[in-house]
Amino acid sequence: MSACMDCGKNLTYNEIGAYKKFVNRGSRSFLCKQCLAQKLDVTIEDIDRKIEQFKQQGCTLFV
Repeated sequence: MSACMDCGKNLTYNEIGAYKKFVNRGSRSFLCKQCLAQKLDVTIEDIDRKIEQFKQQGCTLFV
């Protein structure tokens, strides 16, 4: 299992997908939602909303 490159938290499939979708699809290291939200200057809720939107559109980066 992957860990956040900033805080070391174990990552979920959706957190990895969010990082790939918002930052770099080819990345091999990732940020958790909290660290990603801080880096992108958005809220965790914003990220969750976008994840749900992409899931509804059928994006395979999310479950």
